Amino acid sequence: MIGHRPVAAGPADDAGEVDLRHHGDAEVGDGLADFAVNVRTGTPPAWLADRLRASVADLACYPDPRPARRAVARRHGRAAEEVLLTAGAAEAFVLLARVLKPRKAVVVHPQFTEPEAALRSAGHAVERAVLAKDFTLDPAVVPDDADLVVIGNPTNPTSVLHPAAAITALSRPGRTVVVDEAFMDCVPGEPETLASRLPAGIVVIRSLTKTWGLAGLRAGYLLADPYLVSRLAAAQPLWAVSTPALVAIEACCAPDAVAEATAWALDLAAERDRLAGELTARGLYVVPEARASFLCLCVPDALGIRALLRQRGYAVRRGDTFPGLGTDWLRIAVRDRPSNDALLEVLGELGI
Repeated sequence: MIGHRPVAAGPADDAGEVDLRHHGDAEVGDGLADFAVNVRTGTPPAWLADRLRASVADLACYPDPRPARRAVARRHGRAAEEVLLTAGAAEAFVLLARVLKPRKAVVVHPQFTEPEAALRSAGHAVERAVLAKDFTLDPAVVPDDADLVVIGNPTNPTSVLHPAAAITALSRPGRTVVVDEAFMDCVPGEPETLASRLPAGIVVIRSLTKTWGLAGLRAGYLLADPYLVSRLAAAQPLWAVSTPALVAIEACCAPDAVAEATAWALDLAAERDRLAGELTARGLYVVPEARASFLCLCVPDALGIRALLRQRGYAVRRGDTFPGLGTDWLRIAVRDRPSNDALLEVLGELGI
């Protein structure tokens, strides 16, 4: 068994020390059991796949986003004018980077690296606010003069769910706060979501990728005040969201689909907590209070462990490409109990 005291990496402004474009999909392939990509297994469900197949009949027509936009608005209790449909969350980050002109952009790390990559690609300097051990949000970590702040909730890769009050404490006149809620539907009831509240200056980004298994479809949306939505829409290519993606967005925002996602989130929570307990019992540091579909853990020589797991047929996500982590960190997706137990058995064979 391995004991290890985690130490978060210090802040850094140089984008060169980590590969911001490295994502979990680069870890998989070659028949490896996938614990690297945080997409719900067994998806899309049959009812959703049937609707997507049926949408092919309408491909000769240009996409009509209005029904899906209204469905998102109903889902979160917003006005349709506060909704922008996007080709996945990634497009939303790119649009924000192209439209906004921040004097000081700050990204709260560790978190999904695509927002910082999009800002840098658009020519913006980016400062990093790195959270301390346990990676809980202290609003004071963000400089007072930041006029653009980006944070994930729950955060990838730490699986930490920040209180809505802590995030709204970041809001102030002249500042835009972008909240990546791609994994919020992993949380039963979504108590900390800002999608239904949308305080002034807050932008919420959501994705259908994780819960519904639609990474290849590119379906997501952004919620913000109507003026910002109109500016972002003006920068977006015409018909950016395909007809099948619009069908998926509308379907997944229906009450029955939301109820299905909630039921899955409850099952996920039980298995995630069990897996976290098993890993903790082996002397590993698992970031506490995980609330998303993955665990973040600290283990000596994580890159070496990752390589040994690959030799045994298992892919996990390296942590050193997330600013604020380092070479002793891994992210592991939570699967079903038999799959998780198989991974635990292999880790035991490696002395972990």
